Amino acid sequence: MSRVFPAALPRRGLVVSFALIATMAIAACTPAADGAGTQAKGPAAASSSGQDSGVSIMLGLAKTAVDEKRLIAPAGANAFEFYLSALQLEPDNAAATAGLHELFEPAADDIERAINDNNLDEAQRELSLLREFDGTNYKLALLGGKLDAQRQIQVREDEARAAVIQSQATSSSAVPAQ
Repeated sequence: MSRVFPAALPRRGLVVSFALIATMAIAACTPAADGAGTQAKGPAAASSSGQDSGVSIMLGLAKTAVDEKRLIAPAGANAFEFYLSALQLEPDNAAATAGLHELFEPAADDIERAINDNNLDEAQRELSLLREFDGTNYKLALLGGKLDAQRQIQVREDEARAAVIQSQATSSSAVPAQ
């Protein structure tokens, strides 16, 4: 299992940025109890606190998404992406890792349903998302093969439809006008 998720940075960068900005805004509006505030702690402590809060926000968003059955869809607002974002902020976060492990099987089942429903682009997106967490999983390899096979079937069906349309066009133009 990989700990670095470089492919995830562009997609979740906005979500992570939003979470950190929201955390900083909340922290700025909260009065300090000791009178010293975060100014006395220094920028390193404030940054660490913001990152911890960002992880907490991501974990909270992930839990909400799980409760709402948004395991791997829709894109950008699902539990799997929120857990991956938490791991980007804190790579050794046990709660995020446990959440990803817990969601892995049901998410793989969702991918298989998407393939069976011929929703191949969504299945590809979801499969890529799970591969970011565990690219060596055998079930993902099987689902990748099934997805490729379904794409080939779809191409053959499209080619057959195109051949029928072409033969109809050829036969209708071959009929002489009277």
